[in-house]
Amino acid sequence: MIDGDARARTDAHVRTNRARWNEISDDYQRVNAPQIRRQAFTGDISWGLWAIPESSLDVLGEVAGRDVLEMGCGGGQWSTALVRRGARAVGLDLSERQLLHSRTLAADTGLTFPLVQASAESVPFADESFDIVFADHGAFCFADPARAMPEAARVLRPGGLLAFSHLSPIYEITVRPGRDTPGTRLTRDYFALRLLPEADGLVSANLPYGAWIRLFRDCGLVIEDLLEPRPQAPALDDRGGQQVYDVEAAGGSTRERAEQPEQPERGDEAWARRWPSECIWRLRKPTR
Repeated sequence: MIDGDARARTDAHVRTNRARWNEISDDYQRVNAPQIRRQAFTGDISWGLWAIPESSLDVLGEVAGRDVLEMGCGGGQWSTALVRRGARAVGLDLSERQLLHSRTLAADTGLTFPLVQASAESVPFADESFDIVFADHGAFCFADPARAMPEAARVLRPGGLLAFSHLSPIYEITVRPGRDTPGTRLTRDYFALRLLPEADGLVSANLPYGAWIRLFRDCGLVIEDLLEPRPQAPALDDRGGQQVYDVEAAGGSTRERAEQPEQPERGDEAWARRWPSECIWRLRKPTR
C-alpha cells in the first residue's frame, strides 16, 4: 500500500502536467488549428510530428462500429474524425482547458462523443470496454508508463488494438538540459528515461526500447509493429528547381500530400530525416 507522502510524490507530475496544459492549451490549439480543423472536418487523419496520413500507415485499420478510447484527446480532432468514420469514440484528457476546445470543435462540426477528464494512470472505465485504445502524441507522452500501460491494457477487449505515438528514446537522449530540440550528442542517461522535466514546463514520459518491450509483455500485450516515421525528403520539381516535398518517398499519393495541412515550421526536420524522432507502436491484446 502506498502512503500519502509517496502518493503525493508519485502524482506530482500529474498535477504539473494538468496545470501546464491548462496554461498552454489556447496557444497550442491556435498554432495547430489548420491541421486540427482539417482532420475534424474531413476525417483524413494523420500521425505525429510530420503528419503522415493514416491512409498510408494503416495503424488503426477499420474503425466503423468499434468502441474507441483516445487517451489524451486534446482538442478532439482525432476522435471527431473517427466518429465521422463510424466509430463510437470516447475522448479522455487530463486538462479541462483542452476538453473545452474539444467541446468547441464538437459544436462546430456537429459531431459529439463522450468526453472524460481523467488521468491515463487511473482510467474510469470498466475492464474490457474498448476495441481500440490509441493516442497520437497524447497521454502516453506524459503519463508514467508503469501506471498508464496497465490501465490501457485493462480496458482493452481481447483481440483489441493499442496504438500510440511518442518521441523516440533516441531523440530524447540528445536534448540538452533547458532545450526543446535534439542535437548530435548524447546528453541524457538512456537507462534513466521515465519522467523527464522539459524546458516548456511539462513533464514528459519515455522509456528505453527494452523497457517498453518488457512493459508490454508484462501487461499481456503482443507487439505487431514499431513504425518510425520520417518527414518527407525535399525534392526538385520540374519548374526551375523549386524545393517541394517528395510525395512518393513519404508513402502517400500526390493528392494526399497536396491536401496535407500547413504544419508549424519545426527546427528538427533535417535531424529527423537521419535519426528517429518518433515511434508508433502497434500492439494487440491476445484473444483468450
